[in-house]
Amino acid sequence: MRPDKLDRTDPAGAIAAAAQRCSNWGRWGADDVLGTLNFLDEAKRREGAALVRRGVSFSLAQPFDMDGPQKGWRRRTNPVHTMLDTGTDAERGGQGFPHGFGGADDVVFMPLQASTQWDGLGHVFDHGMAWNGRRAGAVVTAAGDRVTGIETAAASIVGRGVLLDVGRAMGTDGELSDGFAITVEHLEATIAAQGESARVGRGDLVCVRTGRLSRARREGWGDYAGGDSPGLSFTTADWLHDTEIAGIATDTWGFEVRPNEFDDAFQPLHQVCIPHMGLFIGEMWDFDALAADCAADGVWDFFLCAAPLPVTGAVGAPVNPIAVK
Repeated sequence: MRPDKLDRTDPAGAIAAAAQRCSNWGRWGADDVLGTLNFLDEAKRREGAALVRRGVSFSLAQPFDMDGPQKGWRRRTNPVHTMLDTGTDAERGGQGFPHGFGGADDVVFMPLQASTQWDGLGHVFDHGMAWNGRRAGAVVTAAGDRVTGIETAAASIVGRGVLLDVGRAMGTDGELSDGFAITVEHLEATIAAQGESARVGRGDLVCVRTGRLSRARREGWGDYAGGDSPGLSFTTADWLHDTEIAGIATDTWGFEVRPNEFDDAFQPLHQVCIPHMGLFIGEMWDFDALAADCAADGVWDFFLCAAPLPVTGAVGAPVNPIAVK
C-alpha cells in the first residue's frame, strides 16, 4: 500500500520499508541485468515507433562542453575537449599524409555523468547490496561494473516516451521552485491536464520537466549541480514501481527533490529505485524545446531513442536522447 504521507521521524525505517515494498529482486530471474527495462518489450517499441507522424525531432541533451553545470563535487568536472590535429596542421602539410590529404582529430576527457546521462544499475547501493540482491563488491570493482555495466542496456532504451511537464502544470511561469517535492498527486494532475497522450504505463520512458534547467540557462548554473532543486518526492517510489515504467528522466542534476526530504539521508529515492527496483534514471536532460512543441500541438507522447554510450563496465553513461513526433 502506498504511504499517504512522508514519515520524517524514521528515515532508515522509511527507506527500508519502501525498498521492501518496491523490490523487483528475482522478478526476472537471478541473472537479470536489465531491471525495469524488461518492461520495454518489442510490442512497446512498435507502439513508440507508430507515434512518428510529423517527422520532427528534438535532441534532449545538454551540450557537453567546459561551460557545463559541474563544479568538481566528487571529482565531477565538465568535459575537456582538445584537438589532436587541426586545419592549421593540414595547411602546413606536416601531418605526414601523401597527395595533400589532411584531417582533424580530437579527444575529450570527462566523467561519464558530467552532463545528460543515464544512471546504470551499478551506480547506487543499499547497505552494500546492488541490483537483484548481489553484493556490491562482487558487482563493481576497480575494473568497473562486471555484471550490470551500462553496455548491457545499449540496445534496450528505445520506445514510447511521455513528457510530463510538471513545471508548466504546477509551477510559476513554467518552472517549479527549488525544494518543490513532486508527489504522486502532482504527477497525476499533470497527466490529467495534458490528456490521453500523457497516460503512463508499463514499459514507458517517462520524462519529467521541472523547469530547473530553464532557470539555470537563464540565470547561470549556480547550484544546479548538487544544490537545491525541485524533483521527485520520496513518496513517489510506489508509483514508480506500480506503473511498471521502464525508465524516468528529469531536467535536474539529481532527479529527486533537494534538499532531500529526510535530514539524515542522501538521495533516498535513488537508494530504493536503483538497487531494489532496478529502475533506470536519467538526469540533466533538456526538455524545453520538446515541451514547447507538445504544448502547441497537445501531443505529449513520442518515439524516444535514448541509447547510452556503451562504455564497458561503466555505472552511468552520456546519452543524446532523440524524441521524434
